[in-house]
Amino acid sequence: MRIATKIHLIVLGLTLSLVATIVSAQTTTVIKFSHVAPSDTPKGQAALRFKELTEQASRRRVRVDVYPNNQLYKESDELEALQLGAVQMVAPSLAKLAQFGVQDFEIFDLPYLFANKDAVSRVTEGAIGKSMLRKLESKGMIGLAYWNNGFKIMSSNKPLKMPADFIGQRMRIHSSPVLEDQMEALGAIPQMLDGNEIYFALHSRIVDGVESSPVNFYAKKLYEVQSHVTVSNHGYLGNAVIVNKKFWDSLPSDLRKVIEDAMREATVYGNNLAAKENDAALEAIKKNKKVTVHFLTEKENAAWRQALQPVRKQLEGRVGKAIVMAATKEVEARHLSER
Repeated sequence: MRIATKIHLIVLGLTLSLVATIVSAQTTTVIKFSHVAPSDTPKGQAALRFKELTEQASRRRVRVDVYPNNQLYKESDELEALQLGAVQMVAPSLAKLAQFGVQDFEIFDLPYLFANKDAVSRVTEGAIGKSMLRKLESKGMIGLAYWNNGFKIMSSNKPLKMPADFIGQRMRIHSSPVLEDQMEALGAIPQMLDGNEIYFALHSRIVDGVESSPVNFYAKKLYEVQSHVTVSNHGYLGNAVIVNKKFWDSLPSDLRKVIEDAMREATVYGNNLAAKENDAALEAIKKNKKVTVHFLTEKENAAWRQALQPVRKQLEGRVGKAIVMAATKEVEARHLSER
């Protein structure tokens, strides 16, 4: 009798364990998070941090599968894949979002709008940034966060000190009307290419130069195919973390909160890391004997600003003067408060 009872209990235990496993598998929510950056970049590390935090806080009810470095989709395809539901989360450059009917995101590409990362935060964490993310809902997307990627440098195989130095240079850009206007204002020829095509394009002389953040320049080893870098800080590079709206709406409220909390912490982590890594990358570039690094003088900086003034007028004509003025006031208000 005892043996039979033990066998019964063992069978019952195994059965309950099997049922629990099946139920657990059935209730696991999977987030496919696709992005185009290498895992060792700030964006890549922030994505992994988000995965860790979400899985821990949800007690494995949510599994985040991160696909970095164009493993699933290239830069030009990831937003469409998100809208179709092929992936649940992406982190595209802000320039890409304007292509999906929310032109307000073009303001982030405006030259010399932001003086520093605090000025960026004034917009992204304030009413303007939140309002822009809400506008994505009509496109089947939910915006969760802004991730910084640093301020821009310019590179080529010739010195780029004055606007005249850009004349005839084929410069790679994101697909962005503002960046196209920017390069044309400098006398360059804008060339739109995906991020994973940059190294080959430079090596093959399909393009002559590129604007990038120091961390991206270093991570992509562009110092092997570019001999001159100008630290201009003329523009800002950023990303937005976006989820598929249907997927988001299907989640219970407690899991949405888990994801939002994890994203908030991962954003702070990633943005702090981006600032540190960009400083470190710039120091590494300066030490590279193959690259000559130039910092703009006051005269050169003034010439760049003067040459790029028409870009603002062109942006106001496309997206409206109101949003450009609102963003400018936010930045200027922060600047005045710090005096």
